[in-house]
Amino acid sequence: MKQKHFIDIHKGLNSIFILLLMYYFNSWNNIVAWIYLALHGTYGYMWVLKSKIFPDRQWESKTSLSYGLFIWFGLSLYWFSPYIIISGNSIIPFSIPMYPVYIFFCITVYILGVFLHFTSDMQKYIYLKLNPGNLMTDGMFKKIRNTNYLGELLIYLGFSLLALDWTPIIALLIFIFIIWIPNMLKKDKSLSRYKEFDDYKSKTKRFLPFLWLI
Repeated sequence: MKQKHFIDIHKGLNSIFILLLMYYFNSWNNIVAWIYLALHGTYGYMWVLKSKIFPDRQWESKTSLSYGLFIWFGLSLYWFSPYIIISGNSIIPFSIPMYPVYIFFCITVYILGVFLHFTSDMQKYIYLKLNPGNLMTDGMFKKIRNTNYLGELLIYLGFSLLALDWTPIIALLIFIFIIWIPNMLKKDKSLSRYKEFDDYKSKTKRFLPFLWLI
């Protein structure tokens, strides 16, 4: 199997897992749980569609069952958020006065993330298909070399912040420093074969605007 098969199946099951949690905890009247289901559930389906329509080459490589299960376990860390929300084990009560505004903020962050992630992945897919052997330096990648990862960060921040707990944030940080940043460094090393890469690198950020390091 390919890496994407494990990833697609897991992300496609997001909504089912969340609904099972809602059933187990009898949390049908929890509005935050429904909001979370709408966000994370639709993201999972959009990811599966993206994988079918404009797949990322990074996940096309074949993998062993053991590593595939490792991927599955890693992605399951993102399920801390729905568990905390639905079980009611948040360290901060959901009834705080400003929580509706906070929900608005989380949804807004998610929407921005969806735009950045899926638009940049689509651009990358089309560019590599129509311009093989050329360095992509414009559009969504004009200022940031990994706009797709920035978008994914905002998507998962929208999910994680809804839980009002540190655990989902820690899980996200684990992904950023163990998976995402090494992949970005690997990408930079691969792109260094282009003669114009040094100039492009000097004019862009690796991951986050305004931060030189990443």
